[in-house]
Amino acid sequence: MDATRLNQQIGDLAATLGDATRRGIYITVRESVEPVTAGQIGELFDIHTNVARHHLDRLVADGYLQVTRKRKAERRGPGAGRPAKHYETTEKEISVQFPARRYDLLAELLARIVERVAPDSAAEIAEEVGREYGRELAAEVGIAKDTGFDTAITAVAKVMLGVGFETEASAEDRVLLTRFCPFGETAAKHSEIVCKLDQGIVSGLLESTNASGVPIVNPHLGQEADCVTEI
Repeated sequence: MDATRLNQQIGDLAATLGDATRRGIYITVRESVEPVTAGQIGELFDIHTNVARHHLDRLVADGYLQVTRKRKAERRGPGAGRPAKHYETTEKEISVQFPARRYDLLAELLARIVERVAPDSAAEIAEEVGREYGRELAAEVGIAKDTGFDTAITAVAKVMLGVGFETEASAEDRVLLTRFCPFGETAAKHSEIVCKLDQGIVSGLLESTNASGVPIVNPHLGQEADCVTEI
């Protein structure tokens, strides 16, 4: 890939998926079994339907989503009205291979630096850095306070989704299930540091909601298994 094409691809990604909410919406649509509506996205992300529609239409315009008709039977009869627009992902590739490899390399080298500089407190440092970042994220997105544990843990999952973690909340079980971690292979090679970093991020976000609970990350045992964070 030449430099001009690479710069253009990075620019396209930043313009479309650089927004945390829009990135989270894209991942949500991608993981959905069926096409979704603007109303469903608005409810899930706690934003107005028109705002959700704006993000969805932007993703359509840039080729990441497409408008379709819901696969299940639509409501018919008096008052049924015009079927709502539904959205699903296209086959457009969203990865930029060269920067992605450099990102993995950077994460790997930074983990090694922390282990060598502070071998006895590397995990503690990673958790504190993660907690600071979690607080910054909460301030950036304006995470709601004093809404109760169920709402808080769902909000934490949404924010994690927006920064690249494919995380789902289960308020009843008091757990967060993460199916994808943006730290890639570094998470497996340096699990003690990376898991403490993840744990710190969740702690910072949770603290910002004023919800009670101490997160404990249980790393996934296999490549296909989920990473479980118990609260």
